[in-house]
Amino acid sequence: MYDILVYLFENCQQAELADDRERVARKLSAAGFEDADISEALHWLAGVLRAPRATRAALPDARSSFRAFAPRELAKLDAECRGFLITLEQSGILSAETRELVLERSLAASGHSLSLDQVKLIVLMVLWNQQTPTSQLLAEDLFSAAHSRLPN
Repeated sequence: MYDILVYLFENCQQAELADDRERVARKLSAAGFEDADISEALHWLAGVLRAPRATRAALPDARSSFRAFAPRELAKLDAECRGFLITLEQSGILSAETRELVLERSLAASGHSLSLDQVKLIVLMVLWNQQTPTSQLLAEDLFSAAHSRLPN
């Protein structure tokens, strides 16, 4: 799934992903990805695309609240991954709402636990699909880390 997400980031536009899943699936199949992996990646990505751009009531920010992780989140994300997400939120890269979407998509990702590189790719995909402005340096760091060391 992660290789497909990297491929989509490199080769597709957000509008294409949202509007023409069948065309994207054909493009992925032509690129050599397996149908089961394509289906899994597009299903996972649909969860990002369905997420609202803004919530009705804003969640408290990191300066005025504390986010405790649920047992499922603790099991899926090790201390390094959780620390990375907290750092992104405290530095203003993730809002509380975006953090929650990253956590939700992390739980929806396959596997019992996620590596830091997988979490970086999830963050990148969430920010990209939410059309959240990010610095070029951050995007390059997230993308290059995820692209270079992800397992198949």
